[in-house]
Amino acid sequence: MSETSYAVILAGGRGERFWPLSTASKPKQLLELVGGEPLLGQAVNRLEGLIPSSNIFIITNLDLVDACREAAPMVPDDQVVGEPVGRDTAPAVALGAALVQTRDPDAAFCVLTADHVIDGLDSFQNTLRQGLDLAAEHHMLITIGIQPTGPSTGFGYIEAGNPVAERAGISFAHARRFVEKPDFETATSYLAEGNFCWNSGMFIWTVKSLKEAFTQHCPELAEFTDTLTDAATKGDLHDAMVKVYPKVTRISIDYALMEKADNIAMARGNFSWDDVGSWSALANHFPADADGNISIGEVEFLDSSNNIVVSKPRTTALIGVHDLIVVQADNVTLICPRAQAQQIKELVRQLEKKPERTELL
Repeated sequence: MSETSYAVILAGGRGERFWPLSTASKPKQLLELVGGEPLLGQAVNRLEGLIPSSNIFIITNLDLVDACREAAPMVPDDQVVGEPVGRDTAPAVALGAALVQTRDPDAAFCVLTADHVIDGLDSFQNTLRQGLDLAAEHHMLITIGIQPTGPSTGFGYIEAGNPVAERAGISFAHARRFVEKPDFETATSYLAEGNFCWNSGMFIWTVKSLKEAFTQHCPELAEFTDTLTDAATKGDLHDAMVKVYPKVTRISIDYALMEKADNIAMARGNFSWDDVGSWSALANHFPADADGNISIGEVEFLDSSNNIVVSKPRTTALIGVHDLIVVQADNVTLICPRAQAQQIKELVRQLEKKPERTELL
């Protein structure tokens, strides 16, 4: 276990595609969708034996701090930090860098996401271990790409260039470019070329290399990091965040940095990974019956096929229906075709415009 390495776990967001179970007070990362415990707790547990819990920081929404502490009790309470307003991933990463810098300005740290499902723990930890060592030894930013298992249109891609290093079975290559979620034809061509990986949204770097990259490509975030570091050192972090967070630009770490920097290496991750982006993705993690139905909870099927049903604690019965998503929540029932799962976000937007429905969100 490395006492000099750190982890920052991003646990903000609402997970709207998993409505009605995922709500503002209990978003996706706090649900037990897969694995029998909250996704955030799983993200922390995957680091056991690699990074001590005393070196783990969780960045979340201010109103989710208590819930995140409950979901990940192994992380010290004062290391679960709430953003007063959401500003996408780049400011959250900058906050994480500030927190790590107050402990060790020379540290290497990884940035992980709280709502992914990962199998192959040994391979995952080995990827992080070799990446942390490489980042500490060389002035580079490291991202983790996942070997594609199919032409997915739901993930961004990274094109790998020339080899950089080979360490303990982990291959590192220059990240030639990042590309947005492609259409099916383009994704198929990426697989045929063989040098494209899924963009996992996981990163490894040192405090110094990240700050230098911010200074070069996004000076606002370099200043933002310095302001929060100074405040954290003085014990005034919360007050400083309330003051500066509303003013910082809303931007993702990909747009702010990864698509601009030229010293990026991609570690090729050979472990199983899924960001579980919608109800349909559960089909990858639960066994189906002979008719292709997937059920979580008490469900009865008659002449029905290819349905995904979540029903706890009540029983749901389906007769003569096919290719549906059915989700029972405390006071909401969702029914939609599997092919239209991505439209759940649109329904949430619709409900937000109705004050009488806000309790459902």
